[in-house]
Amino acid sequence: MKRKDLLTPIGIGLGATMILLGIYFNSGFGGVSSFIQVSSIVVVIGGLVGALLINFSVVEMKMFGKVMKEAFHSQNYNLRELIQLFIQLSEKARREGLLALESEMDDVDDPFIKKGVYLAIDGIEPEVINEIMNAEIAAMEERHQKGRNVVEKAGEYAPAWGMIGTLIGLVLMLNNLETPETIGPSMAIALLTTFYGMVLANLVFIPIAGKLYSRTEQEVFMKQIIVEGVIGVQSGQNPKILEEKLSAFLSTEELKLNEKEEEEEMIGETVNES
Repeated sequence: MKRKDLLTPIGIGLGATMILLGIYFNSGFGGVSSFIQVSSIVVVIGGLVGALLINFSVVEMKMFGKVMKEAFHSQNYNLRELIQLFIQLSEKARREGLLALESEMDDVDDPFIKKGVYLAIDGIEPEVINEIMNAEIAAMEERHQKGRNVVEKAGEYAPAWGMIGTLIGLVLMLNNLETPETIGPSMAIALLTTFYGMVLANLVFIPIAGKLYSRTEQEVFMKQIIVEGVIGVQSGQNPKILEEKLSAFLSTEELKLNEKEEEEEMIGETVNES
């Protein structure tokens, strides 16, 4: 289940606020307005888009907006619930057979879990299930990499186009050296394009690319657990053994929390029996 990731807009907003405060504390509101230059924005944004269009295909460019949106949403993974699901499936499969698992899939939303369980129901060998599901994981990583490439390249190109804008401003300034009073303002305008490029790269594109990479790693990790769970259910592993096997993916904190919940359940069952 996807939910909004507030850390991305908070991080961008915080970074922008710190920049504005730095300008304000040094020169007041007038200083903030002096950092707004339309021509510099046009050079950086226009040049950046042009470079991306040259570098990538139309299909890859269409992915850019979708990939950027992904940084503002996160997938809600619950590792402990996932392990419990496979323990339940394992118990039912050993008790009633693999065909009985088909009815359990109505309550499962994850298509990757459904695909793996249906492969198990169809009697596919564990080695083949492992190959099929890992091939899908590899394909997912490749898709994510293609989308992330555009964001990473934007992070590389933005500072370069900032420098190009600065060079344009310097050339125009040097052509008007006969009016010394314009040198300072012209230099300030020239440097603004570098400022815009650096901010876009280091506050937006590079951090978002890093977040997308972390998301891919997390999704791959979860899918690997699913593969192990499906193979365990298909091969008829003892639910306790399967639980121990899948629990190896839990962090120390999650293991402690899991043990605490199990103890509370045991205490509750003892009280009920009494």
